[in-house]
Amino acid sequence: MTGDFGLVAPAEAETPGDEWEEIDYADTDADRIARKRDREFSEFRERIKNTEQFKVEASVFDDATYGALYKLVQDGQIAAFGGPLSTGKEANVYTALGGEQAGEVLGDAHGDQPEVAVKVYRINASDFKDMREYLQGDPRFEGLGHNKKDVVLAWVRKEFANLKRAKKAGLRVPEPIAVERNVLVMEYLGTEEGRAKRLSEVHIENPETAYEVVREYMCRLFNAGLVHGDLSEYNIIFYEGQLVIIDLGQAVTIHHPNYDEFLQRDCENVANFFARQGVDTDGDQLRAFIEAQAETTDEA
Repeated sequence: MTGDFGLVAPAEAETPGDEWEEIDYADTDADRIARKRDREFSEFRERIKNTEQFKVEASVFDDATYGALYKLVQDGQIAAFGGPLSTGKEANVYTALGGEQAGEVLGDAHGDQPEVAVKVYRINASDFKDMREYLQGDPRFEGLGHNKKDVVLAWVRKEFANLKRAKKAGLRVPEPIAVERNVLVMEYLGTEEGRAKRLSEVHIENPETAYEVVREYMCRLFNAGLVHGDLSEYNIIFYEGQLVIIDLGQAVTIHHPNYDEFLQRDCENVANFFARQGVDTDGDQLRAFIEAQAETTDEA
């Protein structure tokens, strides 16, 4: 893997600090559609269930999930479904053809009907106890109880909000497009050969430059009041000459009671990977740099 890994510029809007807004995870139109079960929705559900490319599982797709997909189609976010990209413990990711609204979000470079990624979280199978570790103490989710559905829906909303916040702060992340109940639609990062490769899957010819870019993105995220919480070579990918940070569902605010532990883990994971590539760094050195940059920003 070669390239200069050019940094993206922060959004023109004021860079977010550590302020936050409460995130609403109450019932959405998808729940109401599922309860209503009108003829058009029923036909849509059967059509998706019978599509060979879009293999579904009972643990992923309940009626309300079909309702969410139906609503996203109605809203012009999704035009047609593709095949599966990945199957995980908490979510499945599928390709889809974006609708008119998705095209407007992604811009002219992606065309009128861009390819998008559709991430569908399991309500029943997700390990919501692990999710609660990252949600508990996040000021955006005060009052969140132990209901499994509420926890998963809060998680999906958090991932959408974190992606928007990271992008505004100048990180290269998948463009968040839409969220409905347990379904997240975002920019698809891939080519005709398949999904973009993770850092763990490629040879880096200029690791020093790659490290400096990742370090800068960690600084920007921290200055925006967030800590990734699970950053490593497995969720940094190389796409069109840039390094892209993915999987921000678990990212927490710096007001989270465990943010310190999560930041240290991120620094150690990233530094250890690049140290194996020959970069002179370690976790403590990386953390000191991030915190020093934050202090400089505060003073400015």
